[in-house]
Amino acid sequence: MTKILSENSSAVSATREPALRFPRKPLRQPACGDNRPHDAWITSGGRWLKQGVAVNYPRMCNLYSLNKKRDMVARFFRVSHNRATSFEPAAAIFPRHVAPVVRQTGGGEREIVTMSWGFMLLQNGRAPRPVTNVRDDKILTSSFWKTSYLERRCLVPASSFCEPNGDVKPATWHWFSLKGSDSRPLFAFPGIWRSYNGPVKKDGPNVNIDTYAFLTTTPNALVSTINHERMPVILTCEDEFATWLRGSADEALALARQYPPQRMQIVQEGFYKEDRVAA
Repeated sequence: MTKILSENSSAVSATREPALRFPRKPLRQPACGDNRPHDAWITSGGRWLKQGVAVNYPRMCNLYSLNKKRDMVARFFRVSHNRATSFEPAAAIFPRHVAPVVRQTGGGEREIVTMSWGFMLLQNGRAPRPVTNVRDDKILTSSFWKTSYLERRCLVPASSFCEPNGDVKPATWHWFSLKGSDSRPLFAFPGIWRSYNGPVKKDGPNVNIDTYAFLTTTPNALVSTINHERMPVILTCEDEFATWLRGSADEALALARQYPPQRMQIVQEGFYKEDRVAA
């Protein structure tokens, strides 16, 4: 059964989805935030593929939601109505999905645009892989990330994020949100973006898209009960938003810290790979 949880109420049961199917032998999953090519693995449609065989396997730091409408997001991030593109709330945002991000224009104003989640990593003889997370200890040392961090930072609006517990079989999916008067307070992941011109499928045509990824750090005491390696960095106030968008590289990177666990909660757990709270 899936449990939909709140800070002050008991769990509510919901219909169980079909269990994830696992291979007979454990298979290695690339570590969260690891931007290195993995010779045996590519991703496709939420599945890990090995030697052409699809297996469903828990993914880390690769699922979040945004249950707020455009006008609320624009007000929260101080974006003018005429500089906010249209988008709909989303109960589940996966790699390659198109979702809103907040960035600063050359004139200093903020705008909301939509981009595809995941920097595309080319792989010889395989489909490009969307790399969705950048580690805080790699963002200034990896050429894959550094230029985007120095020149193109953005904010990724979110209302919750999900981590699968691969220690149990079938895996259960745990949704985290912030505590507050709203059941899903709005926040932001600090992100970076860049334009990509190339294929998104093996031997496919070139496309021209904007892509984004966001920053991860070591997990706090709450997230580490599910994901022992990483958690997304979380920003919640205007000072942090402004520092990430306009601050120096050192000032922005100082925001890469664990969010206080006492200000977070697990709001849903079970087999649903979407946050089922109403927008």
